[in-house]
Amino acid sequence: MRTKGEKTMNIAKMKKHMVEILIYIIKILVAIIMFSPIIWVFSGSFKTLTEFTTSSNIIPKNLTLENFEYIFTKSNYFIYVRNTVILMLGTTIGTLISSSLVAYPLARMEFTGKNIIFAIIIGTMMIPNIALIIPQYIMFGKIGWLDSLLPMIIPAYFAYPYNVFLFRQYFRSIPKELDEAATIDGCTKVGVFFKILVPITKSTFATIGILSCVFWWNELTQPVFFINSDKWRTLTMALMTSFMYTSGNAFVINWPSIMAASALMIIPPMLLYLFGSKYLVEGIKTSGLKG
Repeated sequence: MRTKGEKTMNIAKMKKHMVEILIYIIKILVAIIMFSPIIWVFSGSFKTLTEFTTSSNIIPKNLTLENFEYIFTKSNYFIYVRNTVILMLGTTIGTLISSSLVAYPLARMEFTGKNIIFAIIIGTMMIPNIALIIPQYIMFGKIGWLDSLLPMIIPAYFAYPYNVFLFRQYFRSIPKELDEAATIDGCTKVGVFFKILVPITKSTFATIGILSCVFWWNELTQPVFFINSDKWRTLTMALMTSFMYTSGNAFVINWPSIMAASALMIIPPMLLYLFGSKYLVEGIKTSGLKG
């Protein structure tokens, strides 16, 4: 015979298991809701235009690859990919170099006005990027950089405030005794940065690199303002303008081809997050160790 205490314990365990099951069910439902747009995109990429506009089925009735064929053979898809990769790598390399170099003295050196300079840098984060677009457009127009990737790549080499903040926070978490030991061994300030801090902060470089790559891979606002010709068009711009045509007097949007291009565009960021998630979590976690 079970005692009253044992029955109470069993009931408590059952309740605990029921709560855990309920939590897992809720997580699964949330995951389905979160992934439903991605599922819909991939589903639509294998539909014909007629089926896409007349049917809402997730599973296509007649699977077709004509949308991918259209992208690869009848559009400048590979030119758009080239431009997007150049933009992404150019800005990412620029922000990693400039932001880390700006953050280094703010975190590891002592000089008059250091905190004021850092406060000004952080204060610029309050200015919306969209508010700077028109002045930048006028300035780059006078320089002759419009209709190119330069208006987006060159500013990255002058440091972005948020990335400076992340680098500074991580640099501050590293004991300064390492700098002192390296200086005693004859290492210069530049040597300390490249030989001590950079190897230690690989996770932070990876984190900011991943975030920058994903941002510029998906960026639309700046390319729309600065790029006019198809020669320098990025993937996000192509999704807006490159899959439309006229049929008689009607204006047709080739939605299945847009879905196919979107599906292809989703894959690189997903792979980047998949293989870089370890560094991403570690970098974000450790960037706030010391204020």
